[in-house]
Amino acid sequence: MNTGQQGSGKVFHSDGLRFECNRCSHCCRHDPGLVFLSEEDIIRIPRYLRIGRAEFLARYCRHVDIGTVRRITIDERPNYDCVFWSESGCEIYEVRPLQCRSYPFWASVVDSAESWQAESEHCPGMNTGALHSSDEIDDWLLQARQRRLIELDPPYRGG
Repeated sequence: MNTGQQGSGKVFHSDGLRFECNRCSHCCRHDPGLVFLSEEDIIRIPRYLRIGRAEFLARYCRHVDIGTVRRITIDERPNYDCVFWSESGCEIYEVRPLQCRSYPFWASVVDSAESWQAESEHCPGMNTGALHSSDEIDDWLLQARQRRLIELDPPYRGG
């Protein structure tokens, strides 16, 4: 596991990081991506949409193979926009998945100054706005580690 420590042993985000979402929607559009869903997401989102779980899964989700497991992810349109993105923004913003809520405080992004800087090239909200403490960032990282992603039966690989 990567600890996000710099050469001095100091964690990159120990002094906090600045971020304020400006709702540019770049993280929701134009590029392929996978938003993995947890059991909690599959309860909250259909409830918010006032539809059943089966309808939610059929209309808005897809299965993807990730190595030896299959997971459920929010579907995308052919142009790679999230199916919940509209001209007015995220249609499920209040109940969006943890993966969306915690951005950009993902392990791969807060791992180092270099990874933070690389991600900030695509997100104008990074390095601006409120200072998020190291404790707050660590809490997002912990929530991400503890979430229970749905794993479907492994895909058949032949044999």
